[in-house]
Amino acid sequence: MLHTTTPQTEASTAQSYAQTTYRQTQRRIHSLIDNYLAVEKLHERLQDLLIQFINPQARPWKPIDWQAINRNQIIGIEPEIFLSILIGAMDTEAPIRGYTQTSRQYLEKLHPQMARFVGGTVGEDGELQEIGLWEKEERQHTPALIKIYTQLTGEKITPKHRTVRGYLPTDDPHEDLYRHGLHRVATEYGATCLYLWLMAHTTGALQEVLEELTKDEINHMTKFWGFGVWAYPDTGLMRVGSTLIKTRSQTYQRNNLIRTLRRMMGTLNWDSWTLTNKATLVYTLIHTMRRLWTWHNTLTPEYLHNILLYK
Repeated sequence: MLHTTTPQTEASTAQSYAQTTYRQTQRRIHSLIDNYLAVEKLHERLQDLLIQFINPQARPWKPIDWQAINRNQIIGIEPEIFLSILIGAMDTEAPIRGYTQTSRQYLEKLHPQMARFVGGTVGEDGELQEIGLWEKEERQHTPALIKIYTQLTGEKITPKHRTVRGYLPTDDPHEDLYRHGLHRVATEYGATCLYLWLMAHTTGALQEVLEELTKDEINHMTKFWGFGVWAYPDTGLMRVGSTLIKTRSQTYQRNNLIRTLRRMMGTLNWDSWTLTNKATLVYTLIHTMRRLWTWHNTLTPEYLHNILLYK
């Protein structure tokens, strides 16, 4: 799905992208994590959940000068690889309706207000009557990525149609929700890290768009994580790891995290990345998790009870 050469792209290709060292990128990543994943900001995002249950309001994006986006704003990564990552990200983001409705089905019997937050409401005829806040915010992502791609290449692009893993209930809805929710948090965490990493490789208007995507992913990840800790207070690290990695039945065979990660790396054209690019993404994954775990350890039952008084 590589773009064809146009006058705009010929001029852009003639300009080499800004080079950065591993240490320079590492410092940029550290700064971004300190800014966007500060523990107090994560608390603010979680505390916002109850307000959104009562009066859901989508987070507004700041104005973006889309025409100002250009290839000179890509740093430390080859533009063609950057473009292939954009394609992978938009293909992953595109089926948002499938994601939200699957999550709603897992939630609606156990936590109807969280179900409404992620997937809205559905009438007796099965028709969607109200779009969930999660979908309202996430559905901006694919059009934004398409606009970036078009601005950088002069080409229109259409995301690939991707089938979303559907609702697969068993006779234990509580366990079903746990497994689904854990993978949902893992997916949001992966998106957070990817967009933080892309922010570390961009400047100007291009970085401003990625900042909005990053803020959305952090917002949703934080809410899902905090909700999960509240709903499943006895979950230990060993159970989390076992659930994410092991495949214990045919029902969950496609729900394996390793399988998901392999698919995602293929989608993002991982094999074409430089060693430095791979190392800095791994660095982002590790240090983002360290920050999140610091925040996680502050989520006491009393604190969560005061936020989530809706059960």
